[in-house]
Amino acid sequence: MLDLCLLGTGGMMPLPYRWLTSLMLRYNGSSLLIDCGEGTQIAIREKGWSFRPIDIICITHFHGDHISGLPGILLAMSNSDRTEPLTMIGPKGLERVVKALRVIAPELPFEIKFIELAEPQQQIRLHGYVIDAFKVNHRVTCYGYSVSIERAGMFDVEKAKQNDVPMPFWSRLQKGETIESDGRVYSPELVLGPTRKGLKVTYTTDTRPTDSIVRNAKGSDLFICEGMYGEKGDVNNAVKYKHMTFEEAGRLAKQAGVKELWLTHYSPALNRPEQYIEDVRQIFRNAHPGKDKKSLELNFEES
Repeated sequence: MLDLCLLGTGGMMPLPYRWLTSLMLRYNGSSLLIDCGEGTQIAIREKGWSFRPIDIICITHFHGDHISGLPGILLAMSNSDRTEPLTMIGPKGLERVVKALRVIAPELPFEIKFIELAEPQQQIRLHGYVIDAFKVNHRVTCYGYSVSIERAGMFDVEKAKQNDVPMPFWSRLQKGETIESDGRVYSPELVLGPTRKGLKVTYTTDTRPTDSIVRNAKGSDLFICEGMYGEKGDVNNAVKYKHMTFEEAGRLAKQAGVKELWLTHYSPALNRPEQYIEDVRQIFRNAHPGKDKKSLELNFEES
């Protein structure tokens, strides 16, 4: 099971009813945060989730509405008695930016490890998450993220027997362990059937439509995409400032064949995003306006 919460849906500045952009995912006791705008710490508290299990923080880019909440989050994690290392992923320059923000959070009881993205496409595997970072098209270097949970095949007794795998190794191999014994290496593939469908969530903000978004969102169970502008006439502003309209997000969702679309990162002038959603549904039926603390629990398909 993968559960997630859209902690904040605002762009540019927080509003009394809308925090800045952030998404939190939880899987197998580990939490992953994408972006950390102002209000993220409050939104996590309002949701009732914990700071301590946050193992990974992914940053899309270095604009204030996506990273200004970071010092508070780090201090909250510190106050939760966390001592395990934290991994941060983001564009090149991430370590320098975070160290500058940490002037007001200088002492932490845990190490921060940095993974700086330098390629148009990179994959990182941590804590059971498969994170695909992909470059998008904003005014500064910006990345989107697809987060997947893979699912191994079912244990196959006949396959284990055919491959002469000793029965005492079956359970360990089923759990993903590789065993070396008497000069032979036993891998999980010797006892497992075909890989089963996993779970996938794609998140992208602050960008014009790009082929990289379509490629990486393909087949996602949930696609969370920026919808800075709702009105049809706002496309000129979207092009000028390198953002997206609701309808452009809908077309990306359709091209990528996702199951569900949530819009996020609204302009402060966009008070009621739901009034424009029917135009999006003419393009992609299963589209929904995101809102603060909108949540979802994703479960593996029945075998």
